[in-house]
Amino acid sequence: MRFTLSTLLVLFATTAMAGEGQKTPPQAAPAAAATETSALPATAKKGCSNPNALGVTRTVEIDTTGGPGFGMDHYKAYDFLQDKEVVLTFDDGPQVKTTRAILDALDEQCTKAIFFSLGKMAIGLPDIIRDVAHRGHTVGTHTWSHQDMRKKSDQEAKDEIEKGISGVRRAVGGPVAPFFRFPYLRDSSSTLAHLASRNIAVFSTDVDSFDFKRQTAEELVKNIMKRLEKKGKGILLMHDIQPHTAKAMPGLLAALKEGGYKVVQMKAKDELKTLAEYDALIEKDVKGLPAAGTERPLSSVVKTLPTAP
Repeated sequence: MRFTLSTLLVLFATTAMAGEGQKTPPQAAPAAAATETSALPATAKKGCSNPNALGVTRTVEIDTTGGPGFGMDHYKAYDFLQDKEVVLTFDDGPQVKTTRAILDALDEQCTKAIFFSLGKMAIGLPDIIRDVAHRGHTVGTHTWSHQDMRKKSDQEAKDEIEKGISGVRRAVGGPVAPFFRFPYLRDSSSTLAHLASRNIAVFSTDVDSFDFKRQTAEELVKNIMKRLEKKGKGILLMHDIQPHTAKAMPGLLAALKEGGYKVVQMKAKDELKTLAEYDALIEKDVKGLPAAGTERPLSSVVKTLPTAP
């Protein structure tokens, strides 16, 4: 997959799976109504109470026109990271305990990541994926149900991609980024062409954590840092459904800080639009989750009255 520089604009602003390897697709949680109080994610909290936090060194804005690819394991056109810079990414969520534990660890270090969510998981746990957005992270997509695109017909693969987009957008209740990662990192010519036609950027990885393998949190941190030191920089692939990844996160962020690594956040210039036919197609799965923009704020629906004397 090749791109010309004219298809990509990366604007820099200073601010203070080959190998995914997941062998069994994660199971979606039962669909539930959202608990977020507004249709759009709230603005991320500003400021950082940790003076020694890892933080975010810079934010890059991506023009996704033409579907540019990122991650040198597969897409070698855009090597924009400088030495010791990393992009933190998480696939397959959200999940009840692990995603929020990871969010808390990221908050403690005042840093940001990209979450590539599955459509089924997102509509099952909309309050969690909305929390991801609320806390200022970038939300991308990872298909509807973690299928291998190379084992699907062109139409089946398109359906997986687009249902995933509709599901995540519906669950977030607001904008999501036109950022996509293939399950198992297995693309195909037809799916790449489809994503390019939709102006959706494609993500591979530079450093695979292999966190789907059995290991302790301490071993995971050690293995990630060893791989990262060999590369010197890169997009780091992890999974927010893995308990040991959640446990490892405070230690990993501390190791990154100690090693002199700096976090870069990636955002999109434009939001990702869903296709109406797929919005309709997932309607049977959302089970009462309101369409984006149709929710009233909680305070306008539920009012606590004074207790009678």
